[in-house]
Amino acid sequence: MKSLGCGVMVLAGLMIVNGAVAARAGEGDPSGDVTVGLYSKYVWRGFELSKDSMVIQPSVTIGYQGLGVNLWGNLDTDQAMELYDEDGANWNETDMTISYDGSYGMFGYGLGYIYYALDGADDTQEVYVSFSVDVPASPTLTVYRDMDAAPGWYISLEVSHAIDLMENLSLGLGAKVSYLSADDSDTLADPDDPGSSYSDFHDGVISLSLSYTVTEHLVITPEMYYSFALGSDARDLLEGASADGDDASFFYGGVSASFSF
Repeated sequence: MKSLGCGVMVLAGLMIVNGAVAARAGEGDPSGDVTVGLYSKYVWRGFELSKDSMVIQPSVTIGYQGLGVNLWGNLDTDQAMELYDEDGANWNETDMTISYDGSYGMFGYGLGYIYYALDGADDTQEVYVSFSVDVPASPTLTVYRDMDAAPGWYISLEVSHAIDLMENLSLGLGAKVSYLSADDSDTLADPDDPGSSYSDFHDGVISLSLSYTVTEHLVITPEMYYSFALGSDARDLLEGASADGDDASFFYGGVSASFSF
């Protein structure tokens, strides 16, 4: 893990937020959120990144006037030798995101930068832009561009909807489809043609959550997910990359606790 590079980026992000707060003092208060999730599996963009072990994923976010900095991490309580060079409990990923979100009428937009500090793989960096519409299901299109270790494009379209069941209880429904395109075969090869780069409709996700507001600042959310391949090439790729080597669809879930301030 390039801990020094990640530390520099974290410091830069915090300086940006602090500078914005100082420059616009009196226009509103900064906000924050601390979330800790406990899940049965870590799946990212269709790739199974844990096996037969619980993962703990803490996240800290600071926001002000649309500008935000987030730190997210993954602790695998018993990581698999099939995926990493060592087993046992290990902190194997730290991500930092600097973002800005705004709106114009019924349209929302966002842009950001993500630094992935990884154990067992090269660190990498992405930039992204997102567009959303304030209508039922809140459709959101996000375009990611990896500009470092794995150059390519990841494009996702998501919909979500919340239903109030009781005063402090709401049901969340969500779905996502994506397209992944690598720049060259050295980064990610087509399973059927190793000389060509991979490009295909990639992963889909269906999600279900139940959020309970304990206090004004504390929310507990049980969550369930089903991740699956969208195309035949995607299925072959995800099966080959999975810990068991024969699965491209995963059902997993857990619970998160979020404290806002």
